[in-house]
Amino acid sequence: MRPEIRVGTSTRGRQLDTARHMEPLSVFLAAPAGLEPQLLDEAREIGLKGPKAVSGGVECDGGWEAVRRANLRSRIASRVLARIARFDARGFPALIAGFRAIDWSAWLPAGVGVTVDATSVRSRASHGGAVARHLGEALARSGTEAGDDFRILARLERDICTISLDTSGEPLHRRGYKQRVNRAPLRETLAAGFLRAAGYRAGEPLLDPMCGSGTFVIEAAEIARGLRPGRMRGFAFERLPSHDAGRWDALRAMDAVNLSILKCHGSDRDAGAVQIAKENAASAGMSCSFECRSISDVVPPEGAAGLVITNPPYGTRIGDRRLEPLYGTFGRIMRERFGGWRIAMVTSEDGLARATGLDWDAPGPYVDHGGLKVRLWQTAL
Repeated sequence: MRPEIRVGTSTRGRQLDTARHMEPLSVFLAAPAGLEPQLLDEAREIGLKGPKAVSGGVECDGGWEAVRRANLRSRIASRVLARIARFDARGFPALIAGFRAIDWSAWLPAGVGVTVDATSVRSRASHGGAVARHLGEALARSGTEAGDDFRILARLERDICTISLDTSGEPLHRRGYKQRVNRAPLRETLAAGFLRAAGYRAGEPLLDPMCGSGTFVIEAAEIARGLRPGRMRGFAFERLPSHDAGRWDALRAMDAVNLSILKCHGSDRDAGAVQIAKENAASAGMSCSFECRSISDVVPPEGAAGLVITNPPYGTRIGDRRLEPLYGTFGRIMRERFGGWRIAMVTSEDGLARATGLDWDAPGPYVDHGGLKVRLWQTAL
């Protein structure tokens, strides 16, 4: 018995044989757990339709227009997935029938290679590896080979199977400008989420006194400029049969750049890291200020108070567990020299946060960072 399958529809309200007019059921913006509120705020800000926070991201309507807009404009999302089918799968026979009933040629171009991933939660077809194998076999029956051109994901939850197409390709933290990174870099998507959580306002002074390769500073500068994070890279959806090049070009042409003077500053005691940060900023077209300074030599930039935000070393991140003096010095310098500033710090270890001696507010939720769980700590001086 063929399962009842809900698939994306034609923009004209009926099924078509080609994918040119097919629209996804919905669009999912993935993000690390803990950043869903910030991603929801951003989704509303960039004009996505009906955004709703769910575990691990934000679901919205809007079809391919939402796909284009989210990939180009979202700073926090790690990937954008198009939900292309959903069906009951009460066991492997129904699951296999559902996979085979999808018209894969309506979504994927001919002659491409596809990677499959699958998860199963509280479902009769409980083995994720077997689900992925059957999905790959269904794709092979349609003439699609294994490869890395596109990625299809199947998720079973309580016997409902949702099929998604990864429209981003490379993860969205790869903005397209970064030439080099220092040790243990913070991903751009995490930096953007923490900047929003810290209440960063475009144009306000910002300083990262342990800037590494400059991620916080460059993200803040791009926000201040009003630039789109995806402007320097390509996306998987551009190679789909459904791609509307005219609408995509029109969306990309809508940038309104703010040419006010940037007030984004970074410093680090590592001269090599400072050089990397300067190169990355230049590649991104950002005129940020970077200096080689130890934390004890840090002073506020001239002008009004703003936001200090930093991602200092923490023991499990780079192997040095004797970091309390560094954190203590950071806290002392903030108290002595940064009156009126807001302070935000990312760390995996509560003890190091307390070693600063700062009167922190309750820390934010845990967020995954390269296998570690980190939190944002904030206070105002």
